[in-house]
Amino acid sequence: TTMEKLAFDEASFVGLLGKLIGEVRHLQNNPPSLVPQEDLASDHVLRVLEPFKVENGGPLKIRRESFTPGRGNVIIEYPCERPGAPYVSFVGSHLDVVPANPDDWDFDPFQLTVEGDTLKGRGVTDCLGHVALLTELFRQIALQRPVLKVNVACVMIANEENSSIEGIGVDELVKRGMIAHLKNGPVYWVDSADKQPCIGTAGMCAWQLKATGKLFHSGLPHQAINPMEMLMDSVKYIQERFYAEFPPHAQEAAYGFITCSSLKPTQWSYPGGGVNQIPAECTVCGDIRVTPFYPVDTAAAALKRYVDAINADLTLLPTRGPASKYSLPDQGLKGKLELSMLGASYSGIACSLDSQGHKALCQATEAVLGECKPYSLTGSLPLVKELQDEGFDLQIMGYGLMKTYHAKNEYGLLSDFRHGFEVMKLVIADLSQQA
Repeated sequence: TTMEKLAFDEASFVGLLGKLIGEVRHLQNNPPSLVPQEDLASDHVLRVLEPFKVENGGPLKIRRESFTPGRGNVIIEYPCERPGAPYVSFVGSHLDVVPANPDDWDFDPFQLTVEGDTLKGRGVTDCLGHVALLTELFRQIALQRPVLKVNVACVMIANEENSSIEGIGVDELVKRGMIAHLKNGPVYWVDSADKQPCIGTAGMCAWQLKATGKLFHSGLPHQAINPMEMLMDSVKYIQERFYAEFPPHAQEAAYGFITCSSLKPTQWSYPGGGVNQIPAECTVCGDIRVTPFYPVDTAAAALKRYVDAINADLTLLPTRGPASKYSLPDQGLKGKLELSMLGASYSGIACSLDSQGHKALCQATEAVLGECKPYSLTGSLPLVKELQDEGFDLQIMGYGLMKTYHAKNEYGLLSDFRHGFEVMKLVIADLSQQA
């Protein structure tokens, strides 16, 4: 196939990554205050690949699809000559980033800093390093023009880091059928970390639970309804029911999930007041994480059921001492819980372990790294389950560092991206040989 002739050009990769990181100030995604202009990044990608477009006598079909001005998605294809040939696609590397506050960083997040093997800057790991990696892969393919029995495609996407505005990124590409042809073959979602195949992620939804009681002097607790105690007991009741209904699933071991599904509080707040005052209300927030064998919507509905049960019968909650109570019948008062779901929910994914795409990725990973250790985690990735449900054979790969995802002082390793280049080469060669 001549794929072995492809060579990772470090200078080309680092040069492009430096230009991409240089645009990061305008790629931060946190509307309405920060709305990215992804075209500023993809302009650099398109300039690198311009000489290799079919319009200029090259082998690459390249187009930018935009549904909002300045916020395009880039689709690159290296077609083979066989009619109806399958595709090998690399999708999901995104052109936007999470915000960075320079005051919190030890170096400038808005420019690339190179220190030996270490590449520092916002977006190196998530996900501009992958954008530069795929650009270099297709540049090398265009230079060598390997004879393949598969088509090779890449989709760099806009608007991955925020779901409050829809109809901009891969969701709209799928809705309009613009990448439906990529269902004919494996699709590698290139936005993961640590070089090993990621085969499972969790569904996630965030929740807020507010308890309303009765404010009173703490020296007369029998005259109060203590919302703090009520929330503590409510969360305990909710967790007991959740873990009974969503226990560790039999398939979690096969996918290597480190933890099972969970529901837990993560934030606590109340309006303030004196230490000798029982407050009138308080609020706890948290999240639900479910392994992909449980629908996240089912878990959210279960949480609502638990809260409704408590509101209907407060005696489900134990009280805390003789003076503690959650209703005052003589005053016609009782405590109340209010549940709100926060933001969009994400669905988890269990990648197919039987597909050619998964097997090719594992073989290539072992060949390059000396071992293949697929992993699953109860972190969440947006969009991937929706693509799988649309009929794409989705696999997940990535070459950033998990510990620096969305973190201050983000960095990645040049050697890891070089390994990613070699893995992608072998994946393409293997699937071409099998076609």
